[in-house]
Amino acid sequence: MITNHNELKNTARLAGIWYLLMAISGIFGFLIFHSEVYTSDPQQTLKNLTESESTARIRLLLEFAIIISQALTAIWFYKLFRKINQTAALATMVWGTVNSMVIMLSAIAMAVAMSVAASELIVEDKILLVDLLTKMSAKSWSIGSLFFGLWLIPLGFIITSSKGMPLWLGRVLILGGIGYLLNAFFRYGGVSASWVEYLTIPASVAEFWMIGYLLIFGIRPESDSATAE
Repeated sequence: MITNHNELKNTARLAGIWYLLMAISGIFGFLIFHSEVYTSDPQQTLKNLTESESTARIRLLLEFAIIISQALTAIWFYKLFRKINQTAALATMVWGTVNSMVIMLSAIAMAVAMSVAASELIVEDKILLVDLLTKMSAKSWSIGSLFFGLWLIPLGFIITSSKGMPLWLGRVLILGGIGYLLNAFFRYGGVSASWVEYLTIPASVAEFWMIGYLLIFGIRPESDSATAE
């Protein structure tokens, strides 16, 4: 039993590593490199793609890292939780993988934008195409947040029902998942209030909490779970 739990804890920590890599690549991709390349002005974006090709390539590679780490996190969550609740673990893996595939559309748009910038098209056509591709990348992320919200809900349900991790971690994950869904619906429903962006805050809190718990503690053994109940 101890050996089985040690294996489970190792799986939990590896899931935490993939989740951390996803967070790091996302932070670097969006907070550091994205605005250096992609802006609201397509003419400036084209200039950035042309004159700062290395920065654009780093941004694209970070998108690759997000895609891969998201998919690996989803698979390792299934390995970690399938014996606790196979249906919820499968939903977490499938919806997390779908989110990874949606992000791939963003990466494709970025790659095509780089090709357009380096092509022999006239400048006016380049600007129009770069504008379209930049918006496609952005909308892939914003609409893809539906599945990023969806995968947090069964993940939170597993944690609240199993007691293998803190009860409130599971609850905040569920709240964060619902927040992502509402954010997407409100945004595309025409609600432009500033509070709409705050709906994703619980998800960010829960995800970093989840990463920390997986890396530091892994998962509690069944005996501890029973005591915690």
